[in-house]
Amino acid sequence: MQINFFQALFADESPFFRMPVEPNPGDRVQLLFRAAKGTLRNIYLVISEKGERKNIRMQLHHSDEVFDFFAGDFICGTEMTHYVFQFYHERKKYMYNKLGAIHMGHGCKVESDTSFRFMPGFHVPEWTKGAIQYQIFTDRFRNGCKKNDVNNHEYYYVNGHSWHMTWDSPVVDPDIHNFYGGDLQGVMEKLDYLQSLGVDALYFNPIFVSPSSHKYDTQDYDHIDPHLAIIEEDERHMMQDWEKHNGFATEYIKRTTSLKNLEESDKYFASLCEELHRRGMKIILDGVFNHCGSFHKWMDREGIYVGQDSYDKGAYQSPDSKYREFFNFDKPNKDAPYEGWWSLPTLPKLNYDQSETLKETILSIAEKWARPPYSIDGWRLDVAADLGHTPEVNHAFWQEFRRRVKAVNPNLVIIAEHYGDASPWLQGDQWDTVMNYDAFMDPVSYFLTGMEKHSDYTKDDLYQNGDAFFRSMRANMAKMQEPSLMCSMNQLSNHDHSRFLTRTNRKVGRLVSMGSEAAGEGVNPAVMREAVAIQMTWPGAPTLYYADEAGQVGWTDPDNRRTYPWGHENQEMLQAHHDLIAIRRTYKVLNTGSLTELLSGAGLIAYGRFDHKDMAVVAINNSEAARTEVIPVWNMGARNGDVFDIKFSSDENGHSTLGRGIAVKDGGLTLEMPAHSAFILMKL
Repeated sequence: MQINFFQALFADESPFFRMPVEPNPGDRVQLLFRAAKGTLRNIYLVISEKGERKNIRMQLHHSDEVFDFFAGDFICGTEMTHYVFQFYHERKKYMYNKLGAIHMGHGCKVESDTSFRFMPGFHVPEWTKGAIQYQIFTDRFRNGCKKNDVNNHEYYYVNGHSWHMTWDSPVVDPDIHNFYGGDLQGVMEKLDYLQSLGVDALYFNPIFVSPSSHKYDTQDYDHIDPHLAIIEEDERHMMQDWEKHNGFATEYIKRTTSLKNLEESDKYFASLCEELHRRGMKIILDGVFNHCGSFHKWMDREGIYVGQDSYDKGAYQSPDSKYREFFNFDKPNKDAPYEGWWSLPTLPKLNYDQSETLKETILSIAEKWARPPYSIDGWRLDVAADLGHTPEVNHAFWQEFRRRVKAVNPNLVIIAEHYGDASPWLQGDQWDTVMNYDAFMDPVSYFLTGMEKHSDYTKDDLYQNGDAFFRSMRANMAKMQEPSLMCSMNQLSNHDHSRFLTRTNRKVGRLVSMGSEAAGEGVNPAVMREAVAIQMTWPGAPTLYYADEAGQVGWTDPDNRRTYPWGHENQEMLQAHHDLIAIRRTYKVLNTGSLTELLSGAGLIAYGRFDHKDMAVVAINNSEAARTEVIPVWNMGARNGDVFDIKFSSDENGHSTLGRGIAVKDGGLTLEMPAHSAFILMKL
């Protein structure tokens, strides 16, 4: 077996190569570096803290038949610590960082976003590392109680009346007024299903009071929406007081501002939280704190709260309102006398730059839901980088947000919605992690489908391009510290983007241009199973978007918010999710093990996960033709004669979990791969 010098080199930030992974100030940190046996004599660990460099000569720690492992240790300081490994090979000086071995003549720097690094004292909750999460758009998951349904013509909002839709009726655009009746009772009814699927945590799209179906335009952060929980006072005064309330009829006002309904809804949510925690499950809420709705009780543009003694005057109703400073009336939109997010009058932007009282109020709200009786386990932060108008205001707020909610619950996770480089917020003092678009959803979607995540365009140069897949993953994963990567929200679909199964038809379009039926035409479930195989074997927290496991389709927002097809699930897809989640949960190496690239090419990727005792191989053939590939496994530490058992295989005919052993020969595994196939193998 020929050993390639550069392919033998390896180090990462996993527990096998950095101990501890999340050091505290004063800890002794040990780092390992691997090289082909007998090929390196002098290797240095180069550490940089606040620009001060330290070179530590590494010592041989141990060896096996193929590799030498070198160790270097040091005492952890208090500042961000960067490190790389340096060595000579054939009289040339190299640096080894997160991208691999790089010739030093290429202007490499120790302090960069490609170096290994950690912030002393930065910890993320252990429960979220690799947790199987499940995203629920509550109105579309399950209707458990008819009494709280939104009624037809209950109110008028943004050019349309509210409308109660039948469960299986198609989504139309716009969808903001249409309600299908899903609620928290429906979630409670399906906890056995979710737990049997293997779900560890539920992430809810917004569930606070709001008149829209999506609820990203909050009306009241202090209470759960009664239409998702409990309505005891079932008023039926249809179409009253339209002029007074700008379209919000008496029925809606009495339902959503009644303290009895609000308090009972909060109690029901508390009971849901209690039941989840009793089952060992976690709950993450959506925090939409950059903006609210124009009908929020702080603004009250529509006059919903006018004349109600239990509520103070809104900022729109009076310049003397105590909430006036919560909004910026010095930056009016053309359609409103205040600043709106994206200039939308229904989405007034909250004025963090000028109101300390607003900041304190939002922080208190975040703390409230983290405390008993709710004790939520996480906040997902909507458009978190947009909050405020300057980086200074934004970062200062999130630093205080972290300090405050972590003081209430140190095990609460902070996940931000963010596109692009999030490293300024992931220094250990603000967010824990992000919805992982750059280092998961985008590369997976482009490799498997060639489609942009909205299905708005294709990138044919990335379609079936295995080399590009790994390049993108390496570059974007390098920007995150290891704790953030371990709990990153790895999704294939969500409420903002087209369903992944629809992307497999490789059609560009949206609901208004293509129609509803086209979202399900020409889809390839085998490609979807390839995607889920990657999702369940990649570092991070695999997060399912409700009904993806049932084979749901849909164009981007709003068509991606179709109802769960209870009783009409794609059973093959559902069983594949069951089996893949079970594999993920069975083998710890798929969660915490090192990741190494094994093979790539046209339509092909293969990678390994390994630690000190276990090895896994994941191989994907996304091309239209069968192929036979020899996948090198020696660089994970596998030896000739070792046997890998196929734990999962999938192709265009379905999937299987029936094992079949393949022995290592000449350092590789010979694998016959049908078209559009996925394999997961574990070393016996």
